[in-house]
Amino acid sequence: MNDSNSSPAGLRLRLAAAAYDLLPLIGLWFVAAVLALTVTGGALDTHTFAGKFIVQGFALALSAAYFVVSWTRGGQTIGMRAWKLRVVDASGAPLRWPQAVLRFVTALVSIAALGAGFWWALFDPQRRAWHDITARTRVVRTLSKS
Repeated sequence: MNDSNSSPAGLRLRLAAAAYDLLPLIGLWFVAAVLALTVTGGALDTHTFAGKFIVQGFALALSAAYFVVSWTRGGQTIGMRAWKLRVVDASGAPLRWPQAVLRFVTALVSIAALGAGFWWALFDPQRRAWHDITARTRVVRTLSKS
């Protein structure tokens, strides 16, 4: 990616992309519930620790797959495409699998910290969130077609 054709993406655009990404995620979470029902032979009880663990485990795995695959194959989720955003490594190259997994896990920590990792982008000179800093990535807005 040519740096002259992109600029760091601000938090507002990143949050807009995240809102769009809720749509495919909700679909994947339904798939997670179906998988959990299949694994338990239809006897899934989400009021038990085991039942919650199964459903949430599938939901987490499918969510991770969505983001990691999207970031390593083209650098964009569906939401990022809508806002012309792309995640790249520090040199502008596509992400590698370990880097994308680290980015996803750190984003979960950011969410668990009441979004503090995302708000960090408001103060970082390069507009990076915790998961960008940790994984050595950046989200850029493409200004022209590449």
